[in-house]
Amino acid sequence: MKLDPERYAVFVAFITSFFAVFLSAGIVLGVPAIAEEFGMNNVIQNWIITLAALVIAVFTLPAGQISGKIGVKKTLIIGVSIFLLASLGACMSFTTEMFLIFRVFQGIGIAFSNVSAIAMVVQAVSPKNRGKALGFTVTGVYLGGSLSPVFCGFLVRNFGWRAMFYFVLPFLALCVVLMVMKIPGDWITDENSRIDSLGYVLYGIGIILFIYGFTNLMTGFGAASFVIGFILLIIFSYYELRTESPAFNMNLFRNMKFTSSNVAALCSYLAIASITTILNYHFQYVMGWDAQISGLMLIVTPILMALIAPNSGKLSDRIHPQKLAAIGMSITTAALLILVFLNASTPLYLIVAAMVLQGIGMGLFTSPNTNAIMSSVPPKETPNASAAQSAMRTIGQTMSLGILTLVFAWIMGSRKLSSQYADMIVQSSQLICLICTIICIIAIFASLVGIKSKDSFNI
Repeated sequence: MKLDPERYAVFVAFITSFFAVFLSAGIVLGVPAIAEEFGMNNVIQNWIITLAALVIAVFTLPAGQISGKIGVKKTLIIGVSIFLLASLGACMSFTTEMFLIFRVFQGIGIAFSNVSAIAMVVQAVSPKNRGKALGFTVTGVYLGGSLSPVFCGFLVRNFGWRAMFYFVLPFLALCVVLMVMKIPGDWITDENSRIDSLGYVLYGIGIILFIYGFTNLMTGFGAASFVIGFILLIIFSYYELRTESPAFNMNLFRNMKFTSSNVAALCSYLAIASITTILNYHFQYVMGWDAQISGLMLIVTPILMALIAPNSGKLSDRIHPQKLAAIGMSITTAALLILVFLNASTPLYLIVAAMVLQGIGMGLFTSPNTNAIMSSVPPKETPNASAAQSAMRTIGQTMSLGILTLVFAWIMGSRKLSSQYADMIVQSSQLICLICTIICIIAIFASLVGIKSKDSFNI
C-alpha cells in the first residue's frame, strides 16, 4: 500500500519516539556491564542515566525555537542524525570519558527529536485526524518503555551492552531517509526570530540546578541549588516576556487551555514515573521475585497504555480532549489509591488490578492531553507547544524520581535496599503513593479548569 506524506510523518514520529524511550529506559539493564568494563565507581555509574536526562531537560526549550526558525522537518533530521551518530560513538567508546561525552550528544539528539516529532505530526496531519495521529505517536513512547526491558535484557545478556546501541542504528537511519525522500515541506514557523542566547543560558543553568537540587534536598548544597535554580527560572520567565525573540513564548500561558493541560501533564508524570520503581522494589524485595519475573509483570501497564492511547487520541478528535483527560486521570487516581495500602500481605490480583487501572487511565489521559496542548496554540507556535509538552514530561519524570529518592532517604536513611528492610520499603512506598495520589487529584482539577476556559482550540 502506498503511503501518503501524512502517514510517513506519523510513522517517522512513531519510530523516533519509540527508540528515544527504548534506549533511555533500556540502558538501565546495561549499566552494570558498562560500569564493569570501564571500571566506573558507583557515582559515575549513576551518571550514565542521569546525564542524558539532564541534557534532554536543558535542550528541550531551545529545540522549540530552533525548529521554528530553521524548519520542523530539518530540525528532526538533525536531531535523529545526532542521536544516530552518538549511538554509534557510544558503541565505539573505549574510555569512560568518551562514553559519557556520547551520552551527552545522545541527550541533545533525543531532545530535538522529541520536540520536532510532535510538531511535525501537528503540522503534517489535518486537524480532523490530529488526535489519532498524536495517539499513535504517544503509543511509540509506551511501546518503547514496555518492550525495552525485554529486548535490552536479551541483547545485553547474549551480545553485550553495545548491542543495544547497534540495534537502534538502522531504524534511525531509515527515519532520516524517509524524511528526505518521502516527506515534503519543512514547516518553518518563525524564520525571522533571533536566537535567544541569554534565555538559553538562564534556562539551562536554572533547570540543571533546580532538578539536581530537588533530587538532593536532604543536603545543604542540594537545597541551595534548588532555590538558586528556582530563582533563575523565575528570572528566565520574566526575561522571556520582555525580549523580542524569546527562547520560549511565555505568552502562551495566557491561554488557559494550554496552561491547564501543561499543568495536568506535569502532574501526571510527577505522579506516575516513580510507580514502576515502587512496584519493582515490591516484587523483588518484599515478594522475593527475581528481576526477570518482575520485569515481565511490569509490562502490564505500558502495554495497556499502548493499546488504548491511539484510540483515545482518535476519540479526542470528536470529544472534548480535556474531558477525556480528566476521566483518564480519575481512573489513574483510583489505581494509586489502591497502591497507598500496598504491603506484604496485599494479594497479587489487587496489585494487578491497580496496574490495569493505571494503564487504562494513562492511556485515556496522555493522547487527549497532548492533543489539547498542541491544539490550543496557533500553527506557528506548535514548536513551542511541543517543547513545553516535552519539558513537562522530562521535568515531571525527573522530579518524580526525586520524590522517591527523598522519601526513601528520609525513612531508610543510608541503609541498603534489601529484603531485610522490607517493612521500611513498604512504608516508603505507601507514603510515595499517597503523595502521588494527591498530585493526580490536582491533575484532574487542572483538566477540569481547562474545560471551563473560554479559550478556543485551533481546529
